Amino acid sequence: MGKNAVIICNGEFPVKEYPRYIIRNADVTVCCDGAFDKYMKAGESIFGKEKLPDVVIGDLDSISSVKREKYSRIIVHDADQETNDQTKAFRYVMENFPEVTGIHIIGATGLRTDHTIGNVSLLMEYARDYSLDSRGISVDIISDRETIIPVTDTIELQCGEGRSISVFSPDSTLKIHSEGLVWPLDNVVFDNWWKATLNRAANDTIRLVFSHRSIALVMLD
Repeated sequence: MGKNAVIICNGEFPVKEYPRYIIRNADVTVCCDGAFDKYMKAGESIFGKEKLPDVVIGDLDSISSVKREKYSRIIVHDADQETNDQTKAFRYVMENFPEVTGIHIIGATGLRTDHTIGNVSLLMEYARDYSLDSRGISVDIISDRETIIPVTDTIELQCGEGRSISVFSPDSTLKIHSEGLVWPLDNVVFDNWWKATLNRAANDTIRLVFSHRSIALVMLD
């Protein structure tokens, strides 16, 4: 059975139980360097004790020299300026934990809108560039308010009737035939981010049929 990894980013740290449950039950935990303090401060309420992550990764500009020395055995310095810390953490998990089949990203949203948009859009690149669906690896962003998943082809989702759903894609040539949504997506042209937002599931299961392999995001409340 595959293992689950959690990546902790330096956005809004969750206070609700579901994302904290995901953190508590992770087999592998990787913190972006800026999120290390948040994770450690939340340890008592999440685990009932202090618990170190498996890895802290980034350019280390957010960690004092004292902490770098104290926690040197779990710190990975990645000075790549062409990627953000979320991507560094994701790449590290993919390269060093081959047994992981599920990756949950926590703290990727909130606080700064530009960071939120950047982090969320990167999900599509991960799914496409690493061919996650063909490898049986799932990735999502989870917060107190939503779950966001990347989609590269036709998909069926067990989401529950009445659940709020938004679909985003930067591919204006993509056509999506939808089944189980209150407002069908068949005539939507994905030439702006708002075009398929604020929908709702009419059935427990929805199906999105892609005209061709592409990149998109599904956001569930």
